[in-house]
This record gives sequence, structure tokens and C-alpha cells, in this order.
Amino acid sequence: MFKLKEHQTNVKTELLAGVTTFLTMVYIVVVNPIILADAGVPFDQVFTATIISAVVGTLWIGLFANYPIAIAPGMGLNAYFAYSVVGSHGNIDYITAFAAVFIAGIIFIILSLTPLRNMLIEAIPENLKFGISAGIGLFIAFIGLRLTGIITAHETNLVALGNLREPSAYLTLIGLAVTLILMSLRIHGALFFGMIVTGVIAFFIGELSFTQGFMALPSLPEGLIVLNPIDALGEVFSHSLYAVVFSFLLVTIFDTTGTMVGVAQQAGLMKGNKLPQAKKALLADSIGTTVGSMFGTSPTTAYIESSAGVAAGGRTGLTSVTVGVLFILAAFFGPLVSAVSGLSAITAPALIIVGSLMMGSIAKIKWNELDEAFPAFLTILAMPLTSSIATGIALGFISYPLLKIVKGKWREVHPVIYVFAVLFFYQLAFLPH
Repeated sequence: MFKLKEHQTNVKTELLAGVTTFLTMVYIVVVNPIILADAGVPFDQVFTATIISAVVGTLWIGLFANYPIAIAPGMGLNAYFAYSVVGSHGNIDYITAFAAVFIAGIIFIILSLTPLRNMLIEAIPENLKFGISAGIGLFIAFIGLRLTGIITAHETNLVALGNLREPSAYLTLIGLAVTLILMSLRIHGALFFGMIVTGVIAFFIGELSFTQGFMALPSLPEGLIVLNPIDALGEVFSHSLYAVVFSFLLVTIFDTTGTMVGVAQQAGLMKGNKLPQAKKALLADSIGTTVGSMFGTSPTTAYIESSAGVAAGGRTGLTSVTVGVLFILAAFFGPLVSAVSGLSAITAPALIIVGSLMMGSIAKIKWNELDEAFPAFLTILAMPLTSSIATGIALGFISYPLLKIVKGKWREVHPVIYVFAVLFFYQLAFLPH
């Protein structure tokens, strides 16, 4: 079913890869409820809804597209939901906002069933794809450094070296050293074993504790929040949430598309300029978004942390199925998951190392051709500096056709790129982001 031999992998490798991906992204089941709680959504509701949407999206892409990519509610999109949609509209509560997410999800499914999203993947120039992959790598490495305090905020320079004597920082450096040694020795599952070693050390020095116990039953205190498409559409029209729906749609399309292309390239799954099983793969996040909004969470997206599982050897949907099963189990181990994911030093070394691996695609960019190199450079630079994959893609999409026009090479640009360049310009200039 998963064609393990064809992808030169085995069950053990895929399971380890799935565990690795899960451990690097499971923080979302804690962070997402905390952010959406600021919009008034009950913590337990979002915790369970986050897991439901992650399980639906991740199992879909694993079983139907055979990809080692995980789906879950996206960071950034949840903040936009809580602080820009609900927070800035006094007459809009979270139920109305979830109606907008639901409608965006339905439109997203329709678009995913058409050739548009697949056409978009094939239309993205090779050098922009390399830039997207490298930009994601730089972004996730920066996340790992920032979350652990190795890199910290600075009033003048914006960022600076943090206090390396802090437990989170030196635990990360220890985990990084252990993982790099294991990788240098070519030990399979090095990223996962590095996490275990870091976790054990953290436990014995008192940085990791399980004061809330290990298990608790999941709950949905408000049941289904959105169910009827007609009512949801009525909410969107009555509150004029067209820009909100458009923003959710545009950001999710490119966030997921960019991540899928980057991770697929890293895994060696791209066939030339095409993404095999693209339609089935691209349905995963749209279905996850729609189902998630019904239970009470913001839009889902493909997770850049999937690259950690790919780096651990994941090449098939068995990796994603493993992630999905672990999310199901996580629903019953809320306190345990909260404790482990609350210590970023356990997962940060994997993010930093995977970031370095993904940066390798920079070597493939045509740096001697300015009209090809600069859009890729802008994409790479913008992702970590704006903390947004979608913004990096947007700036790349806008600058690429502009430079091609100036060079008199406008015919080399796919018409789809021109359309989305205009849409991205409009979104950056006039819509909240």
C-alpha cells in the first residue's frame, strides 16, 4: 500500500520518522488552544478540535497520497483568527469567525478538486522552488534557536545572542551535539534518539516534570460549532467577512503549497516539475480546515516540521499515518503531551539540523542570473524575518515577473504567476496579514 521498497525505506524507518515529526509538531496541541483562548474559545474545545483536524488531514495525505507530510492548524493563521478577525471586530464572536473558516475550507476543497492548485505547483519556477525550500529551512532553524533562548530579542539590532547559561539554551546545545554525533555515525533515527537523550537529561536536572499526571479524557464542551453551510454563508454575508475568507484562503493555499513543494523536494518525491498525486495531497489541508472549523479550530496547513521526519528517513504515507495515530493517542495524554511539548529544548535541535539540511537547495539556484536569483533570495530572506512562509512566497511571486518584464523575458512567466502576483500585491497592500 505504501510502496516501501519502491521508496527504498522500511517499516522501522517510517515509524521512527513519524514519531520524529510528531514530537517536533505536537506543541500545536498546547499552543493552539492557548492562542484561541484569547478569542474566547474554551481550551478543552480547541485541544480536541486541534487533534481532530490534525488526524483527519494527516491520515488523508498518508493513506490517499502516500506522502510523509503532517497536517495541523497553522501557526500565524490562529493568531490572525484570534487577534485580527475576532479581536478587531467588536461584533464578531468566535462562532462567526469559525463560520468564515468553514466557508474558506469549502471553497478550498472546490479549488483543490480543480486543476488550479496542481497547475500552480507546476507553474512555480524552479529557482523559486529552491528558494522556498531554503527559506523554510532557515525559518525553522530560527524558530528552534528563538524558542530556546539561544537567539533573543534586542532593542537595537532586533535579535542577539541569548543567555547560554539558561537551562533551555544549554539543553538545546547538548541535544544538538548528541544528535549531530549520532548523525555523523550514520545512526538511523538520530533525530529521535537525540530527543530522547535530551528529555532524559531534562528530567534528571528538574527541567521536565509531570505534575499534572499523564492522562485525561478529551472533551468537546460546546459540541459542533459550525455545521450548516447555509447558516455559515449567511454569517459571512451579514458581517461582510469577504476579506477574511479571502485572506484565510490565499495564505493557506500558498503556505501549504510552499511547504509541500519544499518537503517533497527534500524527500526526493518531485517528478521533474510535478508533484505526483497532487490532487489527493492538496485535498488534505482543505478537508482538515473544513472539519476543524466545525469542531472549533483555525485553518490547517502542511507542517514544515514534516521535514524533520523526512530527514529521519520518512518517504511514504506510513510516516503520516504514524503521526495521525500518535495524535489520536495524544488526545488521551493531554497532561503528558503538555509537559513534553512545553520544553522546546527537546525538539529544537531537530528543527535546527533539518533547517541546515533544507538550506542545501541554495546551491541549485542560478545565482549568476539576477532575474532568477533575486526573487529566490527575497523569498529566503523574508520567511524568517517576517515569520511567515506565505509572505516569503508572496514577495518572490511579485518580484519574479517584474524582473522578467524588465529583462524582456515576460513570455517565460506562466500566466498563473502574473495572476497571483497581482493577488499577492493586493493582499500585502490592502488586507490584514
